Amino acid sequence: MERPAWAPQGIDITMPSVSRIYDYYLGGSHNFEVDRDAARRAMDFMPGLPKIMQANRAFMRRAVRFAVDEGITQFLDIGSGIPTFGNVHEVAQGADPDARVVYVDHDPVAVAHSRAVLEGNDRAGIVAADLRKPVDILGSSEVKGLLDLERPVALLLVAVLHFVEDAYDPYTAVAELRDALAPGSVIVLTHASYEGIPIPAEQAGQTVGVYKDIRNPLIMRSRDEIARFFEGYDMVEPGLVPMPHWRPDTSPEEEDPYAFSGFAGVGRKA
Repeated sequence: MERPAWAPQGIDITMPSVSRIYDYYLGGSHNFEVDRDAARRAMDFMPGLPKIMQANRAFMRRAVRFAVDEGITQFLDIGSGIPTFGNVHEVAQGADPDARVVYVDHDPVAVAHSRAVLEGNDRAGIVAADLRKPVDILGSSEVKGLLDLERPVALLLVAVLHFVEDAYDPYTAVAELRDALAPGSVIVLTHASYEGIPIPAEQAGQTVGVYKDIRNPLIMRSRDEIARFFEGYDMVEPGLVPMPHWRPDTSPEEEDPYAFSGFAGVGRKA
């Protein structure tokens, strides 16, 4: 397999990456054939996967605009993936030029491309770190240099927690991040679930099996399990709901049925 010129040296281009698969679903170009093959296999069982990813991105943008409207100008986006049109820094800084954004991802392609996109932007940065190690994120020079944790921060965990197995205790990791934030901060979160998927659970489970086969297990959690990530925070109306129902710009009835797969919500620290 030929290595594209943009691909960082040292990465295994024979192993799929969830960041690059996500990029493919969104119509991006920073993915390899191995990623595209995995995505197509997953779509054999769940053809609406791109619609789910698009709904994730649309919710994220609405939530960022909400945060700015609430006076929050600091953003920590963990599991940010490969930059595409309408990223957090573009939405936030478009609404408030002084907004500061720190992205976090452990995928080398996502990190390298983010650095290229953010070059010359002194109010945004990227950290190569893993959600499962909050101390590395909070202690990074980018977070310390760009964010003031004594002031409200919007913590984004969009389409990332369903890739953290229970064995790695995602609830404790999120609690450490929650506890580090100042009052007035918000958590912006989406998570995959069998609830709302417009196909039989057994069929959806075949897609979950594809991710397991590529060593990126997809963990489907119930609404109650997802709600636990917000412990200690007050849910912003309309609460934890299917993505198109969270403060929509257009009528949810116009959305593809797949867009209602999983849940989205915003919680605020009192």
